[in-house]
Amino acid sequence: MVKAADRYEFYARLAEERPEPKTELNYTNPYTLVVAVALSAQATDVGVNKATRALFEKVQTPQQMLDLGEEALKEHIKTVGLFNTKAKNVITAAQILVDEHGGEVPADRDALEALPGVGRKTANVVMNEAFGHPTIAVDTHIFRVSNRTGLAPGKTPLAVEKKLEKVTPEDFRLGAHHWLILHGRYVCKARTPECWRCAVAEFCRYKPKTEAPKKKGKAKA
Repeated sequence: MVKAADRYEFYARLAEERPEPKTELNYTNPYTLVVAVALSAQATDVGVNKATRALFEKVQTPQQMLDLGEEALKEHIKTVGLFNTKAKNVITAAQILVDEHGGEVPADRDALEALPGVGRKTANVVMNEAFGHPTIAVDTHIFRVSNRTGLAPGKTPLAVEKKLEKVTPEDFRLGAHHWLILHGRYVCKARTPECWRCAVAEFCRYKPKTEAPKKKGKAKA
């Protein structure tokens, strides 16, 4: 476990590396963020951004999504994994937002989770990114970093989320979600963590630490 006395410094170092962390998904308002995050399940942010570039030029609201229709939506997102199911969920969710929320995205986690295709992780991302709530959405990166470092070990995403809420200092609650995701994506990678350039390696329980790859020199004649 990362010691309680070291947790503040753990986050402070991640914050120093990325002073203004934010999602790498492109969006224009809370609604397009909901759509983007829902599409990102089992897909990369880069892939989702490519698919939504033209879509979000046409669609900014749930009603505009309904006007676009499911078949046209599929054409926009057909490069994204599970696009048929996701298109159906996005259209159904748009209808619920129009019928029950006046076409607005509710700043309420339970209401967000009631939308098809929106689970706890997606709801937490929207609450954090769009509405400034200190929620932590545990994806594969956060789950790995939390367990590997010992910051907040847990057997399920929910267990890790609950532990992170307890151990994350108040000063870092709002940005914790982004710092941990980006650290997992670019440094504490799934296959081989790059410990040699990790800002929090000294607090991490992962062993043995990986070393920097040796530079290949020119062969001697």
